[in-house]
Amino acid sequence: MLSIKREDIEIVLEHARDENPREACGILAGNDGVVEKVYRMKNKDLSSVTYLMDSMEQFAVMKEMKEKGLDLVGIYHSHTSSVAYPSATDIERAFYPEASYLIVSLSNKEPQIRSFRIKDGKVEEEEMRIL
Repeated sequence: MLSIKREDIEIVLEHARDENPREACGILAGNDGVVEKVYRMKNKDLSSVTYLMDSMEQFAVMKEMKEKGLDLVGIYHSHTSSVAYPSATDIERAFYPEASYLIVSLSNKEPQIRSFRIKDGKVEEEEMRIL
């Protein structure tokens, strides 16, 4: 289960809206499935259908997380014109099986947010608790 504060959901939503029509992406840091910090990342792909974090920026964030005693809890990204479900590319690029994958869909008037676990090409939706 992914636990995330309402204000952190708002940060993710704001990032998704700011980047639209490109996909937004970022890192959710914390401990034991509880998000404590949201890191907005640059989408190196500059694409409306894929995302790729800049490796140098990702390294710097991971270093800061380690210094603060935070783990990688999840990765988030937005879908600008499709539902909140992992695409084939999302599944292929799911390099962190221990992480939650939070997807925000902006394809309807009201954003849809769902969380998944992706391991060995298998997708399972997980419960998301908003604190």
